[in-house]
Amino acid sequence: MKVLETDVLVIGSGLAGSTYALSAARRGLDVVMVTAGAPANANSDLAQGGVIFESPAGMDGLIKDIQNAGCGLCNEKASREICLNGYKVLKDLFIKDLKVPFDRDAQGNLLYTREGGHTKSRIIYSKDTTGHAILSHLSAAVKKNKKIKVLAENTAVDLLTLSHSSTNILDRYYPLTCFGAYILNNKTGEIYAVTAKKTVLAAGGVGRVYRYSTNAENAYGHGIAMAYRVGARVMNMEFVQFHPTVFGKGKTFLISETVRGEGGVLVDSNGRQFMQKYHPMGSLAPRDVVARAIEEQRLNGENIFLDLSAIKPDRIKERFPNIYKNCLEYGVDITRENIPVVPSAHYFCGGVYATPAGRTNIFNLNVIGESACTGLHGANRLASTSLLESLSMGAACAEADAEDVKRGGFVKAKPREWESPSSHADLNLIKQDISTLQSTMWNYVGLIRSKTHLQRAEKILRHLHNEINEFYKGVQLTPELINLRNGTQTALLITYAALKNNKSIGCHFIS
Repeated sequence: MKVLETDVLVIGSGLAGSTYALSAARRGLDVVMVTAGAPANANSDLAQGGVIFESPAGMDGLIKDIQNAGCGLCNEKASREICLNGYKVLKDLFIKDLKVPFDRDAQGNLLYTREGGHTKSRIIYSKDTTGHAILSHLSAAVKKNKKIKVLAENTAVDLLTLSHSSTNILDRYYPLTCFGAYILNNKTGEIYAVTAKKTVLAAGGVGRVYRYSTNAENAYGHGIAMAYRVGARVMNMEFVQFHPTVFGKGKTFLISETVRGEGGVLVDSNGRQFMQKYHPMGSLAPRDVVARAIEEQRLNGENIFLDLSAIKPDRIKERFPNIYKNCLEYGVDITRENIPVVPSAHYFCGGVYATPAGRTNIFNLNVIGESACTGLHGANRLASTSLLESLSMGAACAEADAEDVKRGGFVKAKPREWESPSSHADLNLIKQDISTLQSTMWNYVGLIRSKTHLQRAEKILRHLHNEINEFYKGVQLTPELINLRNGTQTALLITYAALKNNKSIGCHFIS
């Protein structure tokens, strides 16, 4: 088995992983970054709305809005630390250094917008493709840095720990410690190992365990499942946020919350606004409230639309060019017609417990971005905190790791050989099981839950999990099989947490 050695292994190439990789390399560390698809094919690349850019002077107001959206369940200390550091990283790295093209006025001043749950305009943006603007500039810098080796089309399989993976049987007596991961080369089928002083999980969210999702194609909760299998602490797993406004005619794609921030309102089939009866902030209420309100209206037989008549047509085309183009492809001219919208699985507020610098309960294993749970989001994420959290954690984690590596003292271990069976997996069976997984989660562990539905989901998923584990041992690995294995594990954790919490709060709503 081939073994690569490096200072740090980063699993994931989105905003969190790429910020970490660039920051670590600039501090002198050798970095290997593994990504299952093409580089930067990540949830953060799909983000439309923007990123919070709030100065320290306005931090108290921001923290209050974060707590209100998160139903009082946010970790205030972690939230403040992430937001303060995020402001600095945005200003120094992304605005001054990388020169991300955020929208500006004629005088060159940054433009700000507002989204649901915010009491003021504090979000900077780049048209309606903010995530892509940020990540494309960051990825270009990563590509140029000679200390970063990017392995695209390579999928992480399992983490290496002294307890589970070392050839030295006595290494089991060390505390839980990570020293890399087994990796699958998607094209050749080869399994190899990357050993590292620090391993960083930046593998994104969980949206693809649901039938309808705004997430990138590999978002099956890989980081969470891998960390859980080696003993990492997970928390707040019941809090899956559904975005209220996803295009509801044909292809599923996001209709940014900034459309409502700029003046769009939700209406029913007769053009009547209805959100005021659910929340005093109306169409700009927190996401969990808006998503459930839309679902309730839909269950009562209503189709729901976004009415943009308050925004001038030229402004719509200038401010939302990508949304305008995508809707037009499916026959909806949003300068003249309302946009049909439905809720869809969007963001995961739970994950592997981590500090704002990505530290977990396992030595030398860090988790950052959407795979992590710092407590910033509580029971429901405030709009435009996700990009801020990713870049803040990525930079903070790299800074802390550089100091740790400088101090030294890492145990050097040799990983066990990976034994690969000769049988090939049936792709049709895997696709069928993924369909079962996604249908079960959508129907029984979705926007509105009941104890009966959750119990049914648990039975289906437990059976599926056991079957997959047996099947997994007897066949050669493929990316699809790894998606299924990790997705089912993550789905079970979400369902278990939802069953244990019989109180409706935030994203977790019991009918």
